[in-house]
Amino acid sequence: MQANGTGGQEPEPQMSCRNGESSSSVAGAVHSNGLMPSANNGLPSSTESPEPDSGVKKKKRLSQSDEDVIRLIGQHLHGLGLNQTVDLLMQESGCRLEHPAATKFRNHVMEGEWEKAESDLNELKALMHSPSAVVRMKFLLLQQKYLEYLEDGKVLEALQVLRAELTPLKYNTERIHILSGYLMCSNSDDLRAKAEWEGKGTASRSKLLDKLQTYLPPSVMLPPRRLQTLLRQAVELQRDRCLYHNTKLDSGLDSVSLLIDHVCSRKQFPCYTQQILTEHCNEVWFCKFSNDGTKLASGSKDTTVIIWQVDPDTHLLKQLKTLEGHAYGVSYLAWSPDDTYLIACGPDDCSELWLWNVQTGELRTKMSQSHEDSLTSVAWNPDGKRFVTGGQRGQFYQCDLDGNLLDSWEGVRVQCLWCLNDGRTVLASDTHQRIRGYNFEDLTDRNIVQEDHPVMSFTVSKNGRLALLNVATQGVHLWDLQDRVLVRKYQGVTQGFYTIHSCFGGYNEDFIASGSEDHKVYIWHKRSELPIAELTGHTRTVNCVSWNPALPGLMASASDDGTIRVWGPAPFLDSQEPEGLTECYSMDS
Repeated sequence: MQANGTGGQEPEPQMSCRNGESSSSVAGAVHSNGLMPSANNGLPSSTESPEPDSGVKKKKRLSQSDEDVIRLIGQHLHGLGLNQTVDLLMQESGCRLEHPAATKFRNHVMEGEWEKAESDLNELKALMHSPSAVVRMKFLLLQQKYLEYLEDGKVLEALQVLRAELTPLKYNTERIHILSGYLMCSNSDDLRAKAEWEGKGTASRSKLLDKLQTYLPPSVMLPPRRLQTLLRQAVELQRDRCLYHNTKLDSGLDSVSLLIDHVCSRKQFPCYTQQILTEHCNEVWFCKFSNDGTKLASGSKDTTVIIWQVDPDTHLLKQLKTLEGHAYGVSYLAWSPDDTYLIACGPDDCSELWLWNVQTGELRTKMSQSHEDSLTSVAWNPDGKRFVTGGQRGQFYQCDLDGNLLDSWEGVRVQCLWCLNDGRTVLASDTHQRIRGYNFEDLTDRNIVQEDHPVMSFTVSKNGRLALLNVATQGVHLWDLQDRVLVRKYQGVTQGFYTIHSCFGGYNEDFIASGSEDHKVYIWHKRSELPIAELTGHTRTVNCVSWNPALPGLMASASDDGTIRVWGPAPFLDSQEPEGLTECYSMDS
């Protein structure tokens, strides 16, 4: 195929390769590959047609995907400034990097020749899928022209652009009003600050060109940095499919090797016992990391709450203080949003709620409305000034920090509570095997989740979209609260009628962990029903698992065996598989 012309004839919209044909035609000063001409180092063009009787084999035609790859490589090399290399690549392959009209347009934009760039739009219009996009492109060009005039102090010329060129487009009038305000800027620094603009030059014109390219078909001009975009997408997809990926996704490519596929080792995952905390002298019913991840609170049948400090360097825990006096034992704990306070609840026969100041170790409030109450669950309002509490005997209260009753809801036998981020909605699981949403402001309620078996506990993701339920005799279920649908049932865990608390965890809450009555801790990738790890070591039921919200590689579990196990990555990457880690399954199993 021949190269598309740019003269009086209408150019073809599709790019083409000229394999096996001459590539000597040049549009003006522009090379046939779409770049400015450069020396050929005395090398003959490899695309020249062989003599008929030379016996040289004609080159094989390139497929469309081969042409695309060559253009992507050419664009990347051009961005590195290797223009002579690009010339040779395009000559040998017979391909063209971009349409000559697009190259002229690029050069005129980068040189600030705005009238010529506007004229180029007329040629490009015939190649575009949406002719109306020309108006948007022209608006962007004129906006840059206007700002550059202002920076140069050419106020009258800028005003002329605003009145005679931008305004008649009748496009984005709101932006035109903003642009007119820049006429009042006292100097160029003031203009750049208010317009959030880099100023006249290569940087701002390159950004402008990136925006303009989005309106052109890739057959005419490739999208900016297209090869880097594709490679970044490939890396992100590999990370997304990695079972054990548990770190922040770096959007750049500098931190990864493109020569190998991404894979995280199981040894980098919190599958290994780092510590066994034995300070409690009876069953440990609950544990929870603080919101900032610096502390862990644990509650036990031994009537104490222990606050543990997380070492920021070693991630080891040490006992910070003990809060005593809970005659019924401590079965549930809730940190206030700022981690200043900690509320402790007891088992079914406990009518008291304790609100501790964690920083001072002082008891701020000991609340009890009636000796017949059962206050077994609690949740903080996002404002940190109110909380809700309740139990299975029909109590459901909203209180302030001093334990004063603000509101109550009659007839709700509460199993577990959670306050959503909207500050109004309280989710409560009850004895009717459901989770309902309650609004204490307008006294409305609605059904959100309906299970066929008792909901023993539940927790909600940070974004408020997903709920993780431990369901009696069924195990761990994931629900979408917005769509009110059951998303997934996770396999492996043994869940009877004990109250077991599971959790979201890992970076971006990609993982789920739960205790089990078979003495194990189970970990799943959120998208996989089969566990990716089963952690052994506890000798009785594991009641609660908490994943550190600030340290994705740190997790704690509390058990009836009286211990808290702290889990982390392998101490040494070349270590053997330790005791405490059983078979892990593939997400694709």
